[in-house]
Amino acid sequence: MEERDIVVFVDEDENEIEMEVLDYFYYNGKEFAVLTEMTEQQCECPEGEECTCEPAEIMFAEVVPVEGSEEDVEFLPVEDEELADKLFEIINSAMEDEE
Repeated sequence: MEERDIVVFVDEDENEIEMEVLDYFYYNGKEFAVLTEMTEQQCECPEGEECTCEPAEIMFAEVVPVEGSEEDVEFLPVEDEELADKLFEIINSAMEDEE
């Protein structure tokens, strides 16, 4: 079983939100992560049939080393819409290339 990379964010109401890292990539010399919110229910559509599950929403975060640490990193959510759109284009292009 593959180990999943989980990140916990705290929202403005102090609620913890668990996010799973789907992938890491570089853009303009910076490292970014593609994340999706962890859900209790996973898609269980039968293989070979049309999937009726809602697609998971994704978000992007810049991966920044913690000052004074060689191992720890922070995940800073990308709030710039223009940058988020560009990152989304990159991910879509990479997924199309894989197909």
